[in-house]
Amino acid sequence: MFRQPIFFKRKWESLTLSEWKIPFASVEIDDKEHAAVSNVLTSKWLTMGEVTQQFEQQFAEFLNVKYAFAVSSCTAALHLANVVLGVGAGDEVICPALTFVATANAVRYCGGKVVFADITGDKDLNISQADISRKITSRTKGIILVHYGGYACNMPEIMQIAKKHNLFVIEDTAHAPGASASNVAAGGEAMLGTLGDVGCFSFFSNKNMATGEGGMLVTKRQELADKVRRLRSHGMTALTLERYQGHAHSYDVTALGYNYRLDEIRSAIGIVQLGKLLQHNAARKKLVEHYRRKLERVVGISIPFKKFYGKSAYHLLPILLDQKVKRDDFMNYLKAGGIQTSVHYPALHLFSDFRNTYGFREGHLTKTEAVARMLVTLPLYPSLAFEQVDYVVSKIEDYLKLKGIYS
Repeated sequence: MFRQPIFFKRKWESLTLSEWKIPFASVEIDDKEHAAVSNVLTSKWLTMGEVTQQFEQQFAEFLNVKYAFAVSSCTAALHLANVVLGVGAGDEVICPALTFVATANAVRYCGGKVVFADITGDKDLNISQADISRKITSRTKGIILVHYGGYACNMPEIMQIAKKHNLFVIEDTAHAPGASASNVAAGGEAMLGTLGDVGCFSFFSNKNMATGEGGMLVTKRQELADKVRRLRSHGMTALTLERYQGHAHSYDVTALGYNYRLDEIRSAIGIVQLGKLLQHNAARKKLVEHYRRKLERVVGISIPFKKFYGKSAYHLLPILLDQKVKRDDFMNYLKAGGIQTSVHYPALHLFSDFRNTYGFREGHLTKTEAVARMLVTLPLYPSLAFEQVDYVVSKIEDYLKLKGIYS
């Protein structure tokens, strides 16, 4: 059983997590995470050390990739990826605008210029390979793609484009741990995050794997791994743990580095979460399939990714509202029923900072802008019950009937 609906609050009043009848996301934590954290606290070694090394090794083995580096966030991973791939002043990097701001900001941290490509359309919200090709110039250095919602981009075609123009590829895999796509070079399928030059993962609290904050950078290229290893920790030649264990008494600083380390507590949680990932992704898949069965007959909405490449991680459940539906009114109606929704994402290029920096205006990315105006993301997490999905769908139906759109 789940709690009865709460009463609608005035617009300036927010709801706490416990007040939502059905929150948008939920961190899946049990006694295993508690025990893992307790073991770290008992050890009294809290900063990056042996537990983090174990987390990195297990994550690399899971993805079948040679190098994995735990970092403080996916933003840190994206920044490091741009640094080690040589992005600098005057370089252009192509990425989507239907993403979190960190994807583009990582380029800007290095002095590079962001070039936004449009999405494929309202059925596939990933970056368009055709628009990538149109945006390539003599200054283009690389491509950052985002596997939106856990669904793979068209990796075979994007990798062909990159090879043809000698461009690097960074996979922003924040939504897609455990998802896979076709690997033309090797035959068969490979995990997302391992097909490009660098893969970047997020362990933020609403992700399929959650440690609170944290991320992972993975690569198959040794020369990139060697750079990341140093730059992650201030460009130092020896880590604190190595000095503590007596393997080094001093150190040199060989490059301008960063403090992007992950601590032992989050790494311990990450190990447990990794062990649950495929099970949780399978639960998400069943919930998405149940949503689809219930919503496919509802007039006034549509669901992207009916068809998709490879195997999804089912991170998000996005729906697109009919143009007759006012999104704020729709979301407030669900809120009155205790249902938390979100928007992934506003069109990134239309934020004030990007307008002011690059001069973007409406009409620059027509498909992205059209979808961004209609997008609503529904609750999705492994412990969500089918009965709760039914309740969400019933409230959607009630609203559309109330507005005369669905009968």
